[in-house]
Amino acid sequence: MSISERIYGSTERLILRQFSEQDIEPFYSYRTNPVVAKFQPWGNYQYNDAVSFVRQQITNVPGQPGTWFQFAIVLVETNQFIGDCALHTLLDEPRIVEIGFTLAEEHQGMGYAGEAIKLLFNFVFEQLHKHKVIAFTDVRNEGSIRLLERVGMRREGHLLENYYSNGQWVNEYQYSLLQSEWINLKK
Repeated sequence: MSISERIYGSTERLILRQFSEQDIEPFYSYRTNPVVAKFQPWGNYQYNDAVSFVRQQITNVPGQPGTWFQFAIVLVETNQFIGDCALHTLLDEPRIVEIGFTLAEEHQGMGYAGEAIKLLFNFVFEQLHKHKVIAFTDVRNEGSIRLLERVGMRREGHLLENYYSNGQWVNEYQYSLLQSEWINLKK
């Protein structure tokens, strides 16, 4: 790992760090995997999109109102890039952030996403001192629904036809977790 790559949290198995140029290939690979992209609005993701996105993330700073910041999820043991977590600081209420997450197909179902989200919660609540985390998921995405509930988030809403993607309107659930709830969960 390069000394210039900022680390935002780690466990025995995972590191959350800033994106780097070496992440372009694996990032593009899972973004174009139909299984991974099934519930995502990416559409026809191109290699140039991945290059542009990763290069932008290399210079981004987390917690800036109105921006998205993507954290690279990396295995400690092999330094392999396996996915990302997203942090969107709301422009009109910067004490609230939206999160998202994506893992390469071969790393799903191993507990990595939950571990990464908990690292993200620690960063959001303990370093950025945010009040609330929200997340949205397609109502058909049973894996994400289970994951969000397993990490302690609560379903707050059912949003009908919340956005248009791939020729259809998509229903979503909204989840949230307050800083005070996270503190209680950690006890």
